[in-house]
Amino acid sequence: MNRSLLVISVVIIGFTVAAFAQTEKPLTSFPYTRGLDVTSMDRTADPCVDFYQYSCGGWMKKNPIPADQAEWSVYAKLTQDNQQFLWGILDQLSKQTSGRNANQQKIGDYFGACMNEEAVNQLGAKPLQPFIDQIAAMKSKKDLPALLARLHASLQTSGLFFFFGSNQDFENSQSVIAFAETGGLSLPDRDYYTKDDAKSADIRKQYVAHVEKIFAMLGDQPEVAKSESAKVMQIETSLAKASLTRVERRDPYNLFHKVDFKGLQAMTPDFDWAAYINELGLPAQNSFNVSQPKFYAELDKQLDTLSLDEIKAYLRWHTTHAMAPYLSDNFVNENFNFFSKTLHGVPELRPRWKRCVSLADDQLGEALGQEFVARAFSPELKQKTLLMTQQIEQSMERDINTLTWMSDATKRQALEKLHSIVNKIGYPDKWRDYSSVDIKANDFAGNVQRANVFESKRDLNKIGKPLDRGEWGMTPPTVNAYYNGQMNDINFPAGVLQPPLYDPKMDDAPNYGNTGGTIGHELTHGFDDEGRQFDAKGNLKDWWTKDDAKNFTDRAQCVVDQYAQYVIVDDIKINSKLTEGEDLADLGGLILAWMAWQDQIKLAAKPEARDGLSPEQRFFVGNAQWACENTRPEDLRASAITNPHSPGKYRVNGLVVNMDQFQKAFNCKAGQPMVRENRCRVW
Repeated sequence: MNRSLLVISVVIIGFTVAAFAQTEKPLTSFPYTRGLDVTSMDRTADPCVDFYQYSCGGWMKKNPIPADQAEWSVYAKLTQDNQQFLWGILDQLSKQTSGRNANQQKIGDYFGACMNEEAVNQLGAKPLQPFIDQIAAMKSKKDLPALLARLHASLQTSGLFFFFGSNQDFENSQSVIAFAETGGLSLPDRDYYTKDDAKSADIRKQYVAHVEKIFAMLGDQPEVAKSESAKVMQIETSLAKASLTRVERRDPYNLFHKVDFKGLQAMTPDFDWAAYINELGLPAQNSFNVSQPKFYAELDKQLDTLSLDEIKAYLRWHTTHAMAPYLSDNFVNENFNFFSKTLHGVPELRPRWKRCVSLADDQLGEALGQEFVARAFSPELKQKTLLMTQQIEQSMERDINTLTWMSDATKRQALEKLHSIVNKIGYPDKWRDYSSVDIKANDFAGNVQRANVFESKRDLNKIGKPLDRGEWGMTPPTVNAYYNGQMNDINFPAGVLQPPLYDPKMDDAPNYGNTGGTIGHELTHGFDDEGRQFDAKGNLKDWWTKDDAKNFTDRAQCVVDQYAQYVIVDDIKINSKLTEGEDLADLGGLILAWMAWQDQIKLAAKPEARDGLSPEQRFFVGNAQWACENTRPEDLRASAITNPHSPGKYRVNGLVVNMDQFQKAFNCKAGQPMVRENRCRVW
């Protein structure tokens, strides 16, 4: 789940954020934000004309985009609340000199080292120098594989030609194998290199200028820096053109190409995979998934034709780019100026405390998560959300059983998959062990690198080992949720189960509309255009009859055609083949949440009207208000290329136009904008 839309005056933003910045401080108790908030509504709007404006108009007016954000939303606001609460935890632990357990010492010292801006600035680019020296020491291209292995482990970036890690075998989800995936780019997507419109060309020009500045900061002469930046752009453009589009990557069959070691080596004869794997500390491997063979063919071509100095320049750029956030202010600011200000229109760098909290969560997230859960996620809350999840799964079972477009044979397979889904609520059953990570109170960049190496080893050590189905892909404080098709599980971190998204003080209607819709959304992902291609065990397998698959595709196309008409910004419309899975999940999720709420009504007291809204209206407004947002136009343009989610306005209006229950709740008439004549429904 992620969001985007609208623009606010820069003058208002500057004033509001300046006032807000003065009040930012570590929090020792979790801030409460009411669930359904009538002051966030715009009751002058007609819900049958623009339901999003009716539900969120007040919120958008009251919530200009902070100067350090590309967009501002209910999710972003809760994320910041979580961060300020985590800031309070980390600030206290960083100053505590005794009585800390091992994890508390690590996250406290990590945060303290990160926050010591004076020490970081005194070091300048010194933490980068060992990597630059290793690159300079290359005597021939034969040294590249071992060097890349060390850089990949220490920097955890896909920018260095490719990415190598572990994942479940698409054919056998119980088996973890090595994955050789694409990488090598700095811009957010391959389309940034291939689109020929004026805006894309201008971004590429500014990107090359940024790379040139970085080379100059490394001490290169102007003419050398200019030549090197042009070469970086040339290499990245070649790799981008050989990469699949985001829409093509939505088909898992396009990403599964299993080979043995000889097959891998044959794809890239100019790269010594044995040397690379050995340097990673892995035993010899004979099972690999190469996600995009065409990309690796182009990679080999580049490695064959590039000179050693050109390879060194490319490595120096990507290493510096990966390390820039952990260096002195001149590197941090230059990195921000292009990748945040230019690409996303963000006026100001995030304050250091936010960056340090985010890093602690990224690198030591389950240690920090234990502290968050102990303070902000009660067993009662876990049980309530688990009950809601089970009710929504029961609703989906009824829905599948009553589908008229699916045969009994496919229904049996769908129900088997549904019954196999594992619900993960709040936090892992078993916490990650960080005992091997060496965190020092005065070594920020070193802490980052050692945590990277820990994560690299943890990931690679899974290859050939029994699958850990209890593993989580998000940390407990995260304000998000996800479905994993290969694990066949839905995951709801404690961070996303907080007010205003889930408000235990609120009546059931808005909670089922909001959190219930999110649960239904993730559940529906198991049966969207991508998820439906994995079976109950998480294997890539076609379990559909030919007719049922066509029926699904035809019904999904209704949603694709609907969203293709919506404008994101200027004349850019939604790439609805990219957003198809999220749009299907939004619609299916809200329908399932409604069904589950109807079941809950039978178990609880009869719902009553509140705040001038009927229970049915509260359900729909409760759902809509998770999506309230304001977004900068630059970020909207970036999202049009990279974001698989539609803008918030359409994640609300695009659903209700298809629901009879909404039209009845608000007495909408045929012909009004929120009443669609040819309604879409898949699940």
